[in-house]
Amino acid sequence: MPARLPRRLVQLFVGLALYGVSLALVLRAGLGLAPWDVLHQGLAERTGFTVGQLVIAVSFLVLLAWIPLRQRPGFGTFANAVLVGVFVDLTLGVLGDADSWPVRIGLLLAGVLLNGLATALYIGASLGPGPRDGLMTGLVRRTGRSVRLVRTVIEVSVLVVGFLLGGTVGVGTLLYAFAIGPIAHVLLPVLTVAPDRRRVVPPRVDPDVA
Repeated sequence: MPARLPRRLVQLFVGLALYGVSLALVLRAGLGLAPWDVLHQGLAERTGFTVGQLVIAVSFLVLLAWIPLRQRPGFGTFANAVLVGVFVDLTLGVLGDADSWPVRIGLLLAGVLLNGLATALYIGASLGPGPRDGLMTGLVRRTGRSVRLVRTVIEVSVLVVGFLLGGTVGVGTLLYAFAIGPIAHVLLPVLTVAPDRRRVVPPRVDPDVA
């Protein structure tokens, strides 16, 4: 087994678990969600399924869009598609509704900070992008448009659809939009674990290259 794989797997699973917990915290705050989560909540309001179940369902629908884009999923891609939704529902099951403004604000801030850490953890594990990230990068490669344009179009689109379905848009949406990038930017260099690489070497020399 490659030397770094156990750490990468642990980091992936911890990151995905914390991502689900962070989403639940922001949901309970009730002050606005990230664009994709506005969509998940809106669909949950309309269908009767839980938010976690909708996170999983939308993830696999997005993965279908990878096929014409010729995107290749990794182990982390499928783990992301399943585990985030599972941990959303587990956390919501034990986390009660916020009944005061200080608690709601605290949940929102904690959720956004934890989400930034979780994002850096699972991306830094280098085991495959999440379904939504892969959709963005696939469209960038196929269309030749900038990452900024493609990401903006995708997120505005899902935000509008989610809002129309009844998802919550508010100050949390703006906070997420402005905070997640800087948090991940700071943490990713620290938490990124490069995949192991092997090369042919003389005998008696460890073939694993850091």
